[in-house]
Amino acid sequence: MLIPLTRETFQELIPAVATGVQYKYMWGKPPDFLRRMLISAVSVILVLVIYSFVGSDVGPLVLITGLIAGLYWLWGPILWASLRNAQCRKHKYCGFWQGRILDIYITDEITSQEETVNQKGQLVIIDNLEPRINLEIGDKTGFTTTLRAPLRKEHQGIVPGQAALMLIMSDIEDLGTIAKVSDIYIPSRDVWVSDYPYLRRDLFVEMSQQIKKGRQKKTGDSNNRSTKRRSPADY
Repeated sequence: MLIPLTRETFQELIPAVATGVQYKYMWGKPPDFLRRMLISAVSVILVLVIYSFVGSDVGPLVLITGLIAGLYWLWGPILWASLRNAQCRKHKYCGFWQGRILDIYITDEITSQEETVNQKGQLVIIDNLEPRINLEIGDKTGFTTTLRAPLRKEHQGIVPGQAALMLIMSDIEDLGTIAKVSDIYIPSRDVWVSDYPYLRRDLFVEMSQQIKKGRQKKTGDSNNRSTKRRSPADY
């Protein structure tokens, strides 16, 4: 099932400014925080060096610039999450898609490498592996795609055959060519599968429930009309 959505709805589901969930995701792990702190410190030092050369004529501007640079560790995640959202919002059209999980399997992905020296003094490169869940999903039209995301504990209950919901993005009005897909929602387990939380999940779940109720009502009205058309001899 594929239902085209308006541009307004698209922009509500993927906002221009990072949401709280997206900010938390981009905050990262302790090494990511330390990296931002280092960038902030170096930026402040550069601003002070520039100030020592230009003098007090542009003092207020340098002060504001130094303050912004010094707080990069805090606002950096907002910037990078907003830029990631912009990569989705650049597409002109979107649609609500519902299909089924066709296959699920686990793989290991190299997330980083560490260099160390063994007892013989030889350089050894150690690969840090992270388990990934791979979901192959599709619908009756023959459309299939595979989404890969970090494996979480809540993914244990996901099995083939379960319904899968997501947002698809396209630059063609009829959504005939898919340019990008969002994170996947499994309603039967109330579980999300994603590498990055693109969607405002509360709004997406609410919208999916409204679509489900609308389809059920339409099916019920269709059955009632069919029943009214029957003659007494049909019973």
